[in-house]
Amino acid sequence: MSDKNPTGAEGTEKAIPEQSAASPEPILKVEGLTKHFPIKKGLFGRQTGAVKAVDGVSFDVRAGETLGVVGESGCGKSTMGRLVTRLLEPTGGKVEFEGHDITHLSAGRMRPLRRDMQMIFQDPYGSLNPRHTIGGIVSTPFRLQGVTPEGGVKKEVQRLMELVGLNPEHYNRYPHEFSGGQRQRIGIARALALNPKLVVADEPVSALDVSIQAQVVNLLDDLQSELGLTYVIIAHDLSVIRHVSDRIAVMYLGKIVELADRKSLYSAPMHPYTKALLSAVPVPDPKRKGVKSERILLKGDVPSPISPPSGCRFHTRCWKATEICKTQEPPLIALKTGHQVACHHPENAPDQAPGEAVLPEARGSVEVVSVTKTEAAAEVSPEAEPVAEAAVDAETPEAAEPESESEPESGSTSGPDSTVQESTDK
Repeated sequence: MSDKNPTGAEGTEKAIPEQSAASPEPILKVEGLTKHFPIKKGLFGRQTGAVKAVDGVSFDVRAGETLGVVGESGCGKSTMGRLVTRLLEPTGGKVEFEGHDITHLSAGRMRPLRRDMQMIFQDPYGSLNPRHTIGGIVSTPFRLQGVTPEGGVKKEVQRLMELVGLNPEHYNRYPHEFSGGQRQRIGIARALALNPKLVVADEPVSALDVSIQAQVVNLLDDLQSELGLTYVIIAHDLSVIRHVSDRIAVMYLGKIVELADRKSLYSAPMHPYTKALLSAVPVPDPKRKGVKSERILLKGDVPSPISPPSGCRFHTRCWKATEICKTQEPPLIALKTGHQVACHHPENAPDQAPGEAVLPEARGSVEVVSVTKTEAAAEVSPEAEPVAEAAVDAETPEAAEPESESEPESGSTSGPDSTVQESTDK
């Protein structure tokens, strides 16, 4: 059950499960979710503003599917993931898990639900306690939940290590003795310890080398097939998202601007922002050598989430912006079956506000350039190459993986041994 990209270079992709009217109720349902971080100044700490990290996000996830969330850095993806797992307290909105409202549950009432909701953190270096052995790290969920698995904790931990491709004999080793890809596998084993139903993965491969990314992505895919997991995978790499997702949500400045199944989004994007993102993805197809393709270069910086633009938040960088885009915020509505978009002037769909004149400032907000495959490859760094070019179907275990890997990007907020249980119950 795999379908191939028309170019043949993307490797095997997940088959999209058919979702009919008889589909089961969503395992996760989010309505109008918001998170505003207050800005306080002065001697008395008076609030002078707020960072609107997530500002009215709505979506649902059905059991067994994978929802990919993609967007620029700072758009609110990671914050949204932490709100869903209740590692952060929402400012507003509603989060339902298996029909139960968990939006404002206390830490004590959330504890039993931690068995069914887990998170894989972005930084495989900062999310593992360097003072604890691998056995101690992976067994932490059992200790916090008071669960004694059949056969004992050690036997279960070694089974989990083998499940994610690690040597069970390394039970007593410390995190610094493992490479980045192996550390991420340890984090995955910890997340799977209590047999969760929903796993939120916050950029699980962004800190890894390209070849290791392919192995971890395949591991997540295999675990989903074997254990029946439901994923919400957050990433900024469109190639990763395309390979692992059934449906994709595109975020911009705290809001979802487009939500569709993988095939619809990549073949006919409706939101101009999505079109600009996809135009920057290099296509690893030798047959396209020398063929020119259009690349949309957005000018200007992303507006501040402290004071986002009025109306459509993308109108300051959109080449189709009109007066209605400045004054009226477009709702996220379904223009096609299973394809939702928040835009007054969508691509590949009827115009929602015909007759509007394009704003003069919008005409110079974008530059369209034509590049060949060779030129595009020269501009893309090795870290940004698609996962497909790194042999997505590789089955090589990481036992012989070298210890020296590039350091991850800074900025991860996950602390040592930061399991979902510990982060919430503190």
